[in-house]
Amino acid sequence: MGVYGPTIKALIEEKFGTGIMSAIDFEMSVIREINPKGDRVKREMPGKYLAYDAW
Repeated sequence: MGVYGPTIKALIEEKFGTGIMSAIDFEMSVIREINPKGDRVKREMPGKYLAYDAW
């Protein structure tokens, strides 16, 4: 997350609008996918989107 965090946040904002993904209601799984060209890593991180409120 230290490397890709800003990129993931930018993608979330592009698809959903200005906001964040909640870490409170959050899951993460890492799956190994066998591939003839070399095994792949599949990450899934479902979490609730929280839009920023305008004051």
